[in-house]
Amino acid sequence: MPRVGIPSVAPPPPRRSVRRGVVGTVVTALAAALLTFAPAQEAEAAPVLLSQGKPVTASSQEHYGTPATAAVDGDNGTRWSSAASDPQWIRVDLGATATVSQVELRWEAAYAKAYRIETSENGTDWSTAYSTATGAGGTETLNVSGKARYVRMLGTTRATGYGYSLWEFKVFGTTGDGGPTLPGGGDLGPNVHVFDPSTPGIQAKLDEVFRRQESAQFGSGRHAFLFKPGTYDNLNAQIGFYTQIAGLGLRPDDTTINGDITVDAGWFNGNATQNFWRGAENLAVKPVNGTNRWAVSQAASFRRMHVKGGLNLAPNGYGWASGGYIADSKIDGQVGNYSQQQWYTRDSAIGGWSNSVWNQVFSGVEGAPASSFPEPRYTTLNTTPVSREKPFLYLDGNEYKVFAPAKRTNARGTTWASGTPQGESIPLSRFYVVKPGATAATINQALGQGLHLLFTPGVYHVDQTINVDRANTIVLGLGLATIIPDNGVTAMKVADVDGVRLAGFLIDAGPVNSRTLLEVGPQGASADHADNPTTVQDVYIRIGGAGAGRATTSMVVNSDDTIIDHTWVWRADHGEGVGWETNRADYGVRVNGDDVLATGLFVEHFNKYDVEWYGERGRTIFYQNEKAYDAPDQAAIQNGDTQGYAAYRVDDSVDTHEAWGLGSYCNYNVDPSIRQHHGFKTPVKPGIKFHSLLVVSLGGMGHYNHVINDTGASTVPAGTSTVPSTLVSFP
Repeated sequence: MPRVGIPSVAPPPPRRSVRRGVVGTVVTALAAALLTFAPAQEAEAAPVLLSQGKPVTASSQEHYGTPATAAVDGDNGTRWSSAASDPQWIRVDLGATATVSQVELRWEAAYAKAYRIETSENGTDWSTAYSTATGAGGTETLNVSGKARYVRMLGTTRATGYGYSLWEFKVFGTTGDGGPTLPGGGDLGPNVHVFDPSTPGIQAKLDEVFRRQESAQFGSGRHAFLFKPGTYDNLNAQIGFYTQIAGLGLRPDDTTINGDITVDAGWFNGNATQNFWRGAENLAVKPVNGTNRWAVSQAASFRRMHVKGGLNLAPNGYGWASGGYIADSKIDGQVGNYSQQQWYTRDSAIGGWSNSVWNQVFSGVEGAPASSFPEPRYTTLNTTPVSREKPFLYLDGNEYKVFAPAKRTNARGTTWASGTPQGESIPLSRFYVVKPGATAATINQALGQGLHLLFTPGVYHVDQTINVDRANTIVLGLGLATIIPDNGVTAMKVADVDGVRLAGFLIDAGPVNSRTLLEVGPQGASADHADNPTTVQDVYIRIGGAGAGRATTSMVVNSDDTIIDHTWVWRADHGEGVGWETNRADYGVRVNGDDVLATGLFVEHFNKYDVEWYGERGRTIFYQNEKAYDAPDQAAIQNGDTQGYAAYRVDDSVDTHEAWGLGSYCNYNVDPSIRQHHGFKTPVKPGIKFHSLLVVSLGGMGHYNHVINDTGASTVPAGTSTVPSTLVSFP
C-alpha cells in the first residue's frame, strides 16, 4: 500500500456543525406513490408475523406507561396510546423489504373512525395500502399486498374524545424470496458452559479450559462460563485467553462465588503485560483470603462486578502489568494498583486505591483519590459526562434475555447498587444466535429480518461486510467471539441510525489489506444521536499476531454522539505475521463525527497516526498508547519536517476538544536512536484543552523531544531510567 500521499480513508472536509434539533412532523400530503399494490394473490409461502419486537415509533404517546413498543410486544395486556388530537400515527420498521399480505389492528376502546394503512420502502415516501372512514374498532384484519419495509397506521379522525390506542399492531408477510425466515433464540452452542449451584464438576471444567487457554495467546479456542443465579462455594476460576466469566442474574449480587476469579502471570514468568483478551462480568465474589487477583493488561474488562474484599491488580511477585479497565463495579476493600502502569476506572465505588505508577484515571468513581497529577499521578473527574453500560445476557426465570442498560448523564457510582438497574429487557428469541460456521450472508439475512445478533464463542470468517442498518440493533459477543474479514472487506459497518450497541467481540484483520475494519456511520454522516447514541464497548481490533494481517485504518467513527467505551486497537508487536510492512496498518482510530466521547481508549503501534480527531466537541477520558516498536529507522516514521507521527492528533480544523489522562510510550527497539518530536499534536485555540499528559521512553529505546506540540520536557535527560515527562495542562 502507499506509504505517502493522501490516506486511503480520506478525512472529511472541515465541519462547523451545530447541534441539530429534532422536529417531529406528521405527513398529511403523500409523495408520488413508489409502491403499487395489486389485488391479493396466493402467497408462495405462509405469511409470518413480521412486526413483533421490531423498531417502532409514534407521533406521540399519552404517558410513560403507553409507549409505542407496547403495540408490537406480543402482549395483549399492554398498549400504545397517543395524545388526544388528530392526526396521529404509529410506524413499524420491518428491518428489510418484505412482501406484506396482512395488517391486524387490535384496538382498545379508543379507536380510529378514519385511518389509513400506509407503506414505504424508505420511510419517507408513503403509499396508501388501505383506507377507511368507517372504522369499527375491536380487532380489524386487513388484507393488503405489496412490498415495503415500513408500515404505519395514520389515524385522521378519532372515534372518541381520547387519543388512538392499540393493544397490538401486527404486520404479516414474507421476507426475501418467500423462503423460510431464520429463527431467533436457540441454544448457545458448544463453547458456552452454563452452570447452576448443583452442577457437578464445575471446578474440573474451569481447570480443563484454563489448561488450554492459559498461554494460548493467539489460539483459536473461545469460551464463556455462565453461572445461573445462586451461591457457589470453594471455586477458583482461573481465567485464560479468550475466556469470559459472567453471572446470569440481573444484578451482580444475584450470583455469588465464595472463592476467587483469578488472573495471574505464571505462564509468562510473572510478567502480566501480555494478559490480554478476557473478561469478568456481573458476579459477586468473596475472595478466600480477602483479596482477589486480577493481573491483566489490555482488552480485559472487569464490568458489573462486586468484590466483597480487596482487588489486587498485580501478578504474584509484582511483575510488570499494563492494564486496564473497571466499570460499573463495587470493590468493598482497597484496590491495590501496585505495578500497573496505567488504569481507567469508570462509574464505580471503591474502598480505596494504592499507588499511581504513570497514569491512573477515574471518572464517576465513589471513593476515588483526588486529582493530584503529576504526583501522585491521579486524574479524577467527579462524574462521567455520558455513559451507557454494556448489554448483557441474563436469565428471567428460565428464559434467556439480554438487558440493555439505559443511558446516564453525569454518571457516578454503579447502575445496580441502589436497586434494579434501568433499561430494557429483550428476549433471546429476538436475537439470531450466531454459531461457528455461520456465513456473512446468513448473518446479514438475520439483520435484515430485524433480529439482533448474539455471537457465541468462536472464530468467524466473513467474505462480505456485516451491515448493521437498523436502529437500536444489538451485536453482542460471548467469549471474545472473533470476526476475520476475508479478501479485504470491511468486517462491519453501522448505518447512521440511533442506538446501535456493539459489544464484546474482536475483529482480527485478514492477510488481504482492508481499507477499514469497523465503520460507525458512513462518510458524511450528520444525524443527531444525542438522545440515543451508538456505543462501542469491549470491541477490540487486532492487526497481526495470530497471522499476517493488514488494514489501512482500523476504526472510523463518522456518526455523531458515538460513545467508544473501552477498546484496544492494536497493531501487533509480537506473534506471527509481524513486521514493519508485514502487518502494515497506517492509522488506528479516526473520528470524523461530532460530539464523540471515548472512555478508555487504548490504541498502539500503528505505522503512522494512532488516533486522528476531525470532529467537533470530541472528548477523551483516558488514553494509552505505545508507538510502533519496529520502525526500522528515523526515515520510516518521518512526517514531512516532523520527526514521527503523533500518538493522538487533533486536526487543525477543530475548534473544540477536551481530553484527560493521556500517555504515550516509545520502545523503538530496532533503532533506539529514533526521535519522536512529540506524543500529542493539536491546534492552539480557546476551546481546546488537555489535562494530565505524559510521554515516557521505555529504557531509552528512542525518545520524545516534547509532550505536546513544542511544549513539555524531553525524555532524553532520563536516559534509560524510564521516567515520564509530564504536563499538567495544555495550553
